[in-house]
Parts: sequence; structure tokens; C-alpha cells
Amino acid sequence: MPYRKFETFWDLLNRITSEHPDNPAILFNGREISYKELFDMANRLAYALFKLGIRRGDKVSLWMQNTPEWVVTWWAVPMIGAVIVPVDHWYKEIEAKHIIGHSDSRIVVTYRSFGKWDFISILKKIKSELPKLETVISVGDSERIGGLEFEEILEMGKGWRKDGEYLEYVRSVNPDDVCLILYTSGTTGVPKGVMLSQYQIIKNAYDQGENMRVTSEDKLVVPVPFSHCFGCVMSITLMACFGGAIAPLLVFNEKDALETIERYGCTMIHGTPTMFNREIKLYRKSRYDTSTLRTGIMAGAPCPEDLMRAVMEEMGANLCITYGLTEASPGITMTSLEDSIEDRVKTVGKPLPDIEVKIVDDNGRELPPGKVGEIICRGYNVMKGYYKAPELTAKTIKNGWLYTGDLGVMDERGYITFKGRKKELVIVGGYNVYPIEIESFIRQFDKVHEVAVVGVPDEDLGEVVACAVIPKDGVELDPQEIVDFCYGKIASAKVPRYVYVTDSLPVSGRGKVQKYKLVEILKDLIRRGELKKITPTAVKKQLA
Repeated sequence: MPYRKFETFWDLLNRITSEHPDNPAILFNGREISYKELFDMANRLAYALFKLGIRRGDKVSLWMQNTPEWVVTWWAVPMIGAVIVPVDHWYKEIEAKHIIGHSDSRIVVTYRSFGKWDFISILKKIKSELPKLETVISVGDSERIGGLEFEEILEMGKGWRKDGEYLEYVRSVNPDDVCLILYTSGTTGVPKGVMLSQYQIIKNAYDQGENMRVTSEDKLVVPVPFSHCFGCVMSITLMACFGGAIAPLLVFNEKDALETIERYGCTMIHGTPTMFNREIKLYRKSRYDTSTLRTGIMAGAPCPEDLMRAVMEEMGANLCITYGLTEASPGITMTSLEDSIEDRVKTVGKPLPDIEVKIVDDNGRELPPGKVGEIICRGYNVMKGYYKAPELTAKTIKNGWLYTGDLGVMDERGYITFKGRKKELVIVGGYNVYPIEIESFIRQFDKVHEVAVVGVPDEDLGEVVACAVIPKDGVELDPQEIVDFCYGKIASAKVPRYVYVTDSLPVSGRGKVQKYKLVEILKDLIRRGELKKITPTAVKKQLA
């Protein structure tokens, strides 16, 4: 059935359960949970939280890996108008304390000690510094912190169908109620709490799914974390809008991703370019059966053309590209299943339904096609604001327009090409240089596995280009080779003056390069004399 504008989380799950009660909602390590079971489990948890005094606007932090309990909690908390606050499973004391504390969370739902994760030990250390935290609900090990067992909570909520007060309350919840505070990954600094409503999340998820022609027969491999919009909106919610199934990975591993496709006959797979790159490498070695794959979304970073071709032609996934950010619910633009390979790798598609997009200059004036400026958008998808940060919200949303901080250019057809973060623009002697263009060019060098480009201070030109490069496995790479590869083929201002060969880049837990950290690493190496300016070989010969 088509999307219904005024649905809440409870309405959506209730409708899909009535239409597809026995369809699998979750496929996880051999365990299958139908929509009928998921709806009951979510209501049990919601009812138990209701009995514990949780009401509209109360915050519930969710700190665990991609488990079925994460999904149950995702649906349950908004049913009573409360707000989910995801905490990334790789976070440590400082980050967890900031998010749980800043969000005023009354409850944390977490997971027992498992492998390298021990959330409960961290919670025990920081609990005294979280005055608003009342209860910890844990899937196992609850006695270690004096909390409640997840199964015990589900048992407490068994009578939800017979409690008229509860049923009346869930039906009083408004689709425009905030249901999610998602703290940004902090690639540019301290995470900020983005507030999104039930309506924004469901509509954005539905529109992306409609674009991929998702049906109740589809099964999606989810290698991305649920604690990111790619996981909770574009995976969990998107598939539920159509009665399809999710097959989540506890954490990403390319072998698990390919085995999951084969095991369940999955028709869809999401991921970042890094994830797909690892999957295609393993696929070529082991030849898993991916013949059931149909489509999926690649997002989170620009996609190299050879990678897109490989995933489409070898693995059989007709991928779409989504561009967006947490503040935009998250999707703003998207390519279609019919778009050419060139449009999928060189652009991020056209605006999703009911979203306006403009390219503007530094004064907010709209620019014509072909001109680079800041991408701004307006529509239902613009966040409600940053939690407890009205001044920052006012700087980001102006007259209803969300200023993304991203640079882009629109062509005559309305397709957007992403040019990188505005703050990452490098100005070399007054010449604007876009790091993403240089990264795309350097990736063509056959010795390069990954590259990140930034600007560093320069006495003469103000800034110059510097890059950090990870060579391919078993390959020796001389920094001079990178400079010589670029010189004469791209504008002089774009040629890196510093090249740092390394085996890793500073990345956030979500896999995004933290360029502000990279700048500091390179500046420190330059200051200590360990990273020298490189002159192109051709220029050296001219000067000799």
C-alpha cells in the first residue's frame, strides 16, 4: 500500500503487520522474526516503558551493536512519543557520557559483555555523572549494574492489548513529534544532537525505497551501523515501509556480508564505498552466489567509477547513490535505477520528492547551473533543530533553508555534483581547489588504495595542497611518484606539495575520514621537519 502521510511508527508497523503478518522482518544468525512477532515485541517494550513512567519527549539511549533488540527498541520507544538516542557501539567513556548526559536520557538500553564490547563496565564508571539516568535495561548481565533484563521487560509488557490507557496513549502520539536525537559523528568536532520527527523519518525512508521499487519480497543486507541514519532510517524504516526484511550484520565484515546474501537470498545491499570495495575483492577470490541481488544504496563518500561498475556487473546490484546528511532526515538527492553509470559516479542525482535544492553563493544568492556554491535544501526533511543549541540551529537553518556546509554544482537537468565540504575548500594563492577532485584523480594511479587531500598553511601561497596516501597491499610507493603523476595533468595549484605515505587514515567510527585530525597530523610532521615539500621532477630538470 502507498505511504500514508499522517502515520506514526505505531501506525506504520500496525498496518504492515496486518498486510504481511508472517513476512520476515528480521533475519539474524539463523533467527527469523516475523512482522507479527516484531509488532508484539515492540508493543511489549513500549508498554513496559509506559509502566515505568516514560512519556512523550522522554529520552531513551540505545547502546549496542546491530542486534534484533536494537530494532525492537527502535520501534518501541517512539510508540509512546519518547525519543531514541543512539550511541555508537564503538564509543568509549567520554563520548558515551556526553551523549547520554547531554540528551538527558532517563533510560539506557544496552547489551551484555560480548567480545571486545563491555558497555556495562563503562556505564558503571560513568553512571554517577549522569544524574538524569534512572534505569539500565540490558540484554544479559543486568545484575552487574543493578538494572533490568530485556526479557524481563518484555514479560512485563505482555498485557498491552488489554490496557485501554496505553492504547489510547499510543494513538495520541503525533507524527510531528520528535522521535530521534542523533548525534552527528563529529568529523569536524564535538557531536551535535539532531532532532528528527516520526513523519520526517518515515517519509524520507519511503521515498528512497519507492525510488528503488522495494517490495515485500525484498531482503536487505545491512552492514552499516543502526546508530547512523543509513542504518535506522534507510535500512530498518525503509524496509518496514514495504514489508521487506532486513538481514543485519552485528558489525561489518565483508565475508559475513557475502555469506548473508547467499544464506538468505538477499535482493538488496547497502554500504559505503569502502565496504563495497572490500566485498568485491573477496567476491573475486571466493565467488559467492550473489545472483539474487537486485539493488541497494551506496552512500557516505564519493564512489569511484570502477567500483560502481564492478558491483553492478559482477555482483549484480543495480545500485543507487543517495546524498544527504543527518540534519536532512537524511536523504536530499538520489540517483535512479535508470541513470547511467556516469551520472551515478559523477553526480548524486536529483532532489527526492517534496525537497527543494538550490546552489547559493556566500551571500545566499542562487547561482545558475554550472556554478559551484553551497548546497541548501528546504522541505519536510529539514531537522527540527539541534538539541539544546538554538543559536547553532539558527546559523544552520535560515528562512526554512538548511545550509548543508557542502559544496556542489547543479547542471541544466537538475542533477547535483558534490564538490566536498565547504570548510575543506583549499585556497591556493587565491585559487579555489576542491579536495574531492584531486582525490578522484589520484585514485586513478595504479599504486594507490586510498587518498585524502587537505590544505596546510604556506608562507607564500597562504595554503597548499597536501595528501595522505595508503598504497595498495605489497606495493612500494615513493611520494615523488604522486607529485609526478599529478604534475602537468591537473592545474598546478592542485598538485600536492606534501605527500604522506601511510598505512591508515584518521577515521570516525562510521568510516569517514576526519580531515581536521589529518590536518593536525600533517602540520605536526611539517613542523618537525619529517614531511618535506616536493618539487615535480619535470620542474627540477628545468631548474637544473
